[in-house]
Amino acid sequence: MKQIEIMLGDITQLDTDAIVNAANVTLLGGGGVDGAIHKAAGPELLAECRTLDGCDTGDSKISGAYRLPCKKVIHTVGPVWHGGSCEEAALLASCYNTALDLAIENGIRSIAFPCISTGVYRFPHELAAEIAVKTVMNHKYDGRVIFCCFLKEDYDIYRRLCS
Repeated sequence: MKQIEIMLGDITQLDTDAIVNAANVTLLGGGGVDGAIHKAAGPELLAECRTLDGCDTGDSKISGAYRLPCKKVIHTVGPVWHGGSCEEAALLASCYNTALDLAIENGIRSIAFPCISTGVYRFPHELAAEIAVKTVMNHKYDGRVIFCCFLKEDYDIYRRLCS
């Protein structure tokens, strides 16, 4: 039975089976949640990510978590918002689907997602949350899903969508 939770906080502090990293195509760290995850995990995460050969937009890859309290990190590359004419919605949905597929393949029973693509990639917050909730609800994954929002604005959107 799928369990969905919404929380306001720092995803790097969560003791779940996996957290999702909103990564860039290199998987070598960046700003926002990506930078925070790499900083908290330590240099071992970067070393492993160098062996993963990057990641395509809409796809996901898995790594160890190192100094993070979770067991695994699933890196997914969200789309940059270009006004909605470049398959951004489908690519964002694919981020959630491929991350959840990896969770199933790796026996992950609890997974936390950040708000993918809503930072420097400028995806509209409301639309991104709608896609996230719909995609997770329709996926066959039946474990615990946490939408971990860093901003109160996103937390309020997810609370409304999931009520």
